[in-house]
Amino acid sequence: MSRPPGVPTPDELEARIAELRATVRRAIAAGDRRRARELRAELRDAEQAWDDAVLGDDPEAAKRKPGERETGQSKTGKRATGEGERGLLPVREQVHQALTLIGAPAAPKLIGAVYATFFPGEIPSTRLTSLRRDEERSFRTAPYARPYYLCAALTADLLAPARGLLTVSTWPLEQRIVGPLSPRTDFLTAAARLAEHAAAGRGTPSPAVQRLLWRFASNIPGAATGTVGTADPAALAEAARAELDVHREADRRRRASAARRARDRLDDADRLFGSRLRAVQGSGRRRTAQRSGPRPSSAANPALSGETDR
Repeated sequence: MSRPPGVPTPDELEARIAELRATVRRAIAAGDRRRARELRAELRDAEQAWDDAVLGDDPEAAKRKPGERETGQSKTGKRATGEGERGLLPVREQVHQALTLIGAPAAPKLIGAVYATFFPGEIPSTRLTSLRRDEERSFRTAPYARPYYLCAALTADLLAPARGLLTVSTWPLEQRIVGPLSPRTDFLTAAARLAEHAAAGRGTPSPAVQRLLWRFASNIPGAATGTVGTADPAALAEAARAELDVHREADRRRRASAARRARDRLDDADRLFGSRLRAVQGSGRRRTAQRSGPRPSSAANPALSGETDR
């Protein structure tokens, strides 16, 4: 299907986004905050156009009334309602916020649940399907043009992309690698961080927060101290930290060893998005896929009732 005349391609939009970001920084450095705000508005429009061009149109757009923005607000500033509400940020920034709060590699299922619980709006699951692939393409086209990239977790054995786990490029390499103990340590890390974040809020946690914390507490010994379906944030954080102390050092050593290999063997792009098994030419044999060593790990973070993301 041909692109309508005058509609920019994703590559053209990425170039425009990179140009606008640089222009915003120059305007701020020059002290021209009014111009910086105008450019920032143009940047948001370009990022939204990139989302629509790469990830598809928002199916809820046709349902919104005239005057309602895609962010879920009308011109009067009143919040729009409905299940298609997306929040105030582009999808990649929503994912970045959720991952920053989790603090460990996470599956899309957990990322969506955390964002819906602690932030305004929801992340459409359909938009997460190709997000990492689009981030990799953007990086390989214009390396480091963005302040961060949403990238793959790397398996400790083959340094290949771990199936279904997202991380943030600005995290230390050791934090973006997963070994045999990492699914459990990452689960405990997420549980402790989310519980502490909930405890720092004012008043009693909302039912949505309670439901999310319970799904962690029910899989951690000593964390489920109250009524079934509810969890005390302080008790959950304490129990998660206590078990984390048992596993952390062994997991840290495995991750650190893998990180050293990654720095020695991989280029910048592969350190973010993982290496691929390359074909090798054997003497007198057909070219076959390299099969030495165990298969890449496909375990997803079991952060929701111990389930993996499929």
